Amino acid sequence: MTFKWKLTAAAAAMVALVGGTAQAQDMTLKLGHLANEDNPWHLASVKFGEELSALTDGRIAVEVFPNESLGKEIDLINGMQLGTVDMTITGESLQNWAPKAALLAVPYAFKSVEDMDAFASGEAGEEIKQQIIEKVQIRPIAYFARGARDLTSNRPIAHPDDLQGLKMRVPNVPLFVDVWSALGASPGPMAFSEVFTSLQNGTIEAQENPLALIRSASFYEVQSHVNLTDHVRSWIYLTIAESTWNQLSEDDQAAVMEAAARAQAYERELFNQSLADDRAFLEEKGMTFVEVDAAAFQAAAKDAVLANVNDEIKPIVEDLFSN
Repeated sequence: MTFKWKLTAAAAAMVALVGGTAQAQDMTLKLGHLANEDNPWHLASVKFGEELSALTDGRIAVEVFPNESLGKEIDLINGMQLGTVDMTITGESLQNWAPKAALLAVPYAFKSVEDMDAFASGEAGEEIKQQIIEKVQIRPIAYFARGARDLTSNRPIAHPDDLQGLKMRVPNVPLFVDVWSALGASPGPMAFSEVFTSLQNGTIEAQENPLALIRSASFYEVQSHVNLTDHVRSWIYLTIAESTWNQLSEDDQAAVMEAAARAQAYERELFNQSLADDRAFLEEKGMTFVEVDAAAFQAAAKDAVLANVNDEIKPIVEDLFSN
């Protein structure tokens, strides 16, 4: 944590940026993350800073560092454990310490964003948060949605039977490779930077990513269909270092949680708008959106998913698949 008992010119400018009252400021929280300045996560982080400054009459300010400018995700987590970083946005990477964090990105675990919300904000979500606090020494204070991952291709794929032999790129995640193999495709890991060219020259026929990335990577130039598999619905946490949290008064802790709740609501507004905007953009570029047999995909993926999750979360995943 960086305490500012004397307000520097830079800090005064930063307070002005987040709408605080400079003369009363005594603390600056450093919040680093990997997204760019246009991303809803960044905009919600700035919103958090604005709200916290207002709630504390400018005593607590938040300095936001996008684009990994304060460090990469794992480096920021390590920094929070050491006390050199106050806050970050992080998700299933936390399973390196807290196994239950793997639940943040399990394929076919949730049929809708409403199901995901109920899980993340319910008893199971509370258990995940408590394990993160205990094992990682960082505290989730809000969560942001992530766009569901969808499959793009040059033909409609509405059922697992349509996948047979489809050459597709997946991230270098064993779970993803196994799941798509179980569904009947021929998946292979590939660096994201190589995907566009590989689709263009026919080395691969398909790839899977959220709509925002399909748009920003211009995959609409080399793919004609978005198959709404929604195979991974996930969320990510806004977190604060436990060492920072413990130095806050109860009133300031309450202000942090209120600011986080407002930032979460704001991020969801931005998220929903971005989904609508991205779909409209891709349709305008000529992509056809295909509704799929979600139940058939989930049933075909179940065994591969369960084979890849650790024993601690397997009963929870089995329960999710049975709902």
